[in-house]
Amino acid sequence: MNHSRPASRPVSRRRLLGSAAAVLAAGALGSGTAAASTPSTPSAGEPIGALDRSALPLHDLDGLGRMIGGARVVGLGEASHSAHEFFVLKQRLFRHLVATRGFTTFVLEASWSTGLRLDAYVTRGIGDPAQIMREEFQGQYVFWNTREYLDLIGWMRRYNATHRGRPQLRFVGNDLGYAGPDAFDRVTDYLAVHRPELAGRIKDLYAGLRPAAGTRAGAWMIGQLTKDLPARRAEADRADAALALLRDHGRPRAAGRDGRRAHAWALQNATAITQSFTGYAFPNEQFPERMRYRDRAMAANTAWWLRHEGGRILLASNNGHVAYTSDNPEEFPEPTGAFLRDRLGPDYVSIGLTFNQGTVNALPEPIAQQPLEYAVDPAPEGYNEHTLEKLRHRDFSIDMRTAPAAARAWLAAARPTRSYGLYWSSDDPETALGHSYDILIHLHQVEAAHLLG
Repeated sequence: MNHSRPASRPVSRRRLLGSAAAVLAAGALGSGTAAASTPSTPSAGEPIGALDRSALPLHDLDGLGRMIGGARVVGLGEASHSAHEFFVLKQRLFRHLVATRGFTTFVLEASWSTGLRLDAYVTRGIGDPAQIMREEFQGQYVFWNTREYLDLIGWMRRYNATHRGRPQLRFVGNDLGYAGPDAFDRVTDYLAVHRPELAGRIKDLYAGLRPAAGTRAGAWMIGQLTKDLPARRAEADRADAALALLRDHGRPRAAGRDGRRAHAWALQNATAITQSFTGYAFPNEQFPERMRYRDRAMAANTAWWLRHEGGRILLASNNGHVAYTSDNPEEFPEPTGAFLRDRLGPDYVSIGLTFNQGTVNALPEPIAQQPLEYAVDPAPEGYNEHTLEKLRHRDFSIDMRTAPAAARAWLAAARPTRSYGLYWSSDDPETALGHSYDILIHLHQVEAAHLLG
């Protein structure tokens, strides 16, 4: 297995299904400070005027809403998995879209079963969100266990409690890292009511797959990674057999809309279980195939929610997931955004985020589990961010689809671009912003998000 630091920075998609050794050791906390920015002047070939004519100050959320238009799913990326301003922007934009454009659902790059627990709190007040986050956002999901996300979830619950006559807000996890007990329980609850004669067969197939009471998500993921490949494949086969049995023979005996809806939900929970075990069943030498499977699963889960629950969705994920093209195709062949565009067409809009300087949280290397705080100096010449810093607004958005021709030509060229995923790296991928996203948001400075204990 490769235990070295990744060769390029877009490694957020290693966060769930990397090598076993990459998640068995812990690191110590550290900190850093950002260097001060210095003014710069346009260089030849930089269409500052054309970019400026397209840029709206970021406080103009109405203007950003007009860029989003009628899209039903908006993928909002981040150039770091753990920066305060990125997380706060997601909440600000979601609140604005709820109020002005009928958005109802916040989808996070988190396990499906985790989303079930947080949605139960958001919709019905079940559980303690801080405890749920502490239990679920572990290991390679540690960057979501922040004060910023706790604030968002608390706001969603308060909104639902005080807006009884309006569509309720929902919280969804679209990822496959942890097959938690809630997904299994939703399947067995359905069988008990609608198809009890199948319950025993599916219980046998799920034997040993459902996490035991008290299992911690981080420990479970480590356990999956340390199993030998035949064992992981056997588990995936059993999960898939349960899904096939439920799909082919598990329809409710009584006709009616409620029964069909219950069956659809049971199938989706069984699908999420199968996705998780299948993701762990890829051999390490098939890492790109594993990552393609993961991105396809995240897109499928998001599209399932849209089709069955309706409303409009803000999808919060890393830039590398919401994008249309990969900046590291050898390892990460096809992003979630590409799959969503194929499924939804213009109903999907992608927003990429860039920043110039500040501090971020990241793991120092694959063998560590505790984040460090890293300083990010102002972008050097030749970087996308170096040019974006020359615009008149400190923080701004640009609709790259409608920008002037000179701006679109500049945005179509690949240049080094900050992209911090799970692990810290001194390398920067080359990204063509205009090919990767529909809309760009640039921030002058960020600080590390506030991790909870």
